[in-house]
Amino acid sequence: MRISVVIPAHNEEALLPGALQAVLQQTLPPFEVIVVDNASTDRTREVAEAYGVRVVHCAKKGVAHARQAGLLAARGEWVAMTDADSLPIPGWLEALAEKAQGAVALYGPLRFYGVSAGEALLSEWGYRAFLHLMALFGRPNLAGANMMVLKEAALRVGGFPQVEAREDVLLGWKLLGQGPVRYVPRALVLTSARRLKGGWGRFLLRQFRNLLGDPRGYFGEDGGRGR
Repeated sequence: MRISVVIPAHNEEALLPGALQAVLQQTLPPFEVIVVDNASTDRTREVAEAYGVRVVHCAKKGVAHARQAGLLAARGEWVAMTDADSLPIPGWLEALAEKAQGAVALYGPLRFYGVSAGEALLSEWGYRAFLHLMALFGRPNLAGANMMVLKEAALRVGGFPQVEAREDVLLGWKLLGQGPVRYVPRALVLTSARRLKGGWGRFLLRQFRNLLGDPRGYFGEDGGRGR
């Protein structure tokens, strides 16, 4: 199985090294690692090149555009996605690969890092409960920080919708018509707590609005998010 790992990145020179180290130290080595430089104005490209990974330039700013560019550039049959501020555990790809037979997409849980132990635990198990609930409703909630798709199937449905947010979730829903979309509990990814800027209340409100299809403010006032 050849797995391409795609990491969209907009001005991520500070956090990108951690993500690259985590991906390059997987127990199941990726076939290739692609950093999509999404209109960065810092040293994102130079940092990526220093790790010897492929760099794809995406001039149109926006995480959906960057993910689509990475999907199109990938040479593996499977394309795994994570974010530049995220740290997949060492067995992440191995856990996804073990459940890939016959599926068209897979996804796993997230946990915040850079917070207290209690908040980290709350974020992980709260999110796991949310994923189970969404799956019961037939609406798997794929997250760009922790997902893997069969490239052929993803391209067949047009890839990532070019929207401000929820491009990952919407692609997952489209893929339901192509085959099984599986949740993999062991495929854990740690992600930065910068989304908590403004507090838990504001974060949860943004998530709820986004879930209802209203992504306004999802990336903060400056439109930024880990890509």
